[in-house]
Amino acid sequence: MIDIKNNTKVMALEQAIRQYISDGAHISIGGFTLNRNPMAACHEIIRQGIKGLHLYAHSNGQGLDELVGAGAISKVEIAYSGNGRFAPTCLCFRRHVIENKIMVEDYTNFQMALRFLAGAMGVPFLPTTSSLGTDIINKWGFDTTTRIKDSRLSSKKLVVMENPFSRQAPGEKIVLVPAINPDVTLIHAQQADTTGTTRIKGLTFSDIEQAKASQTVIVTCDELLEPGIMNHDPQKNQLPSFCVDAVVHVPFGTYPTACFGLYDYDAQFLSLYRDMAASQDRFDAYVKEFILGTKTHARFLEKACGKRLEQIKADPETGYSDQIKRG
Repeated sequence: MIDIKNNTKVMALEQAIRQYISDGAHISIGGFTLNRNPMAACHEIIRQGIKGLHLYAHSNGQGLDELVGAGAISKVEIAYSGNGRFAPTCLCFRRHVIENKIMVEDYTNFQMALRFLAGAMGVPFLPTTSSLGTDIINKWGFDTTTRIKDSRLSSKKLVVMENPFSRQAPGEKIVLVPAINPDVTLIHAQQADTTGTTRIKGLTFSDIEQAKASQTVIVTCDELLEPGIMNHDPQKNQLPSFCVDAVVHVPFGTYPTACFGLYDYDAQFLSLYRDMAASQDRFDAYVKEFILGTKTHARFLEKACGKRLEQIKADPETGYSDQIKRG
């Protein structure tokens, strides 16, 4: 049994969200479409009624969609929001964009990765050729007035300039994309210890750069370990303890999305969610029943998944479940 009384980084999820996230904060969530979304943390944000958040994400799905649908988000900077075959474009996200309920500024996948990397490096921007020749350069989600009013927004979406080092191709263009430095980043990992050392198995997506770019980092994890255990294979760790401010033990914390090596996404529940997210009234009923009606992630898991939990557990050889229908 881990003694957490004298370790200030280990805390309950409700406490971590209440302490570090408030109305209007700039937050970032990790994961990629149906993989490793920090769902337990997203649900707690909704339960606490936090509003006006500015959300940064690389290519997120379920977590972003539920936060948007619940009215927690006012602005989004993102490359893509989708849930695979369940929703090629996330339904609440799409509806709120069409109805002008949120402001969105879109970048390419590579540009978002570079923006988080720039934030992690402590530089104001990074150059790329990504998006040249596309409308991503021309169409901005935030106008000049919005940028002036919010000092946290970059003064420009991006800048196109001539490559100052080019000799063989005079006039060659490059794109400068601004760094992202969130107030709080939320990620989920398979393992973390009580000091904050964090280990993600499988693809890390942009999670590590998002965490290092952020002022505060909350890590939820499936397995909480004593200090020192993860030092035996330090090359497998992505975040050192000094990068993490709060560690929350939440088994199945990414459900209904997947966590490689431990459990797969729940196709049956995601099909149900697709139906309930099809209209705002039905989504509001979903929030009332599945999020506000369950005070903890364990209760949500019991209500949403129940006996199917064994079906979504990953095969140790492949890292995925061989008992769910994907077609």
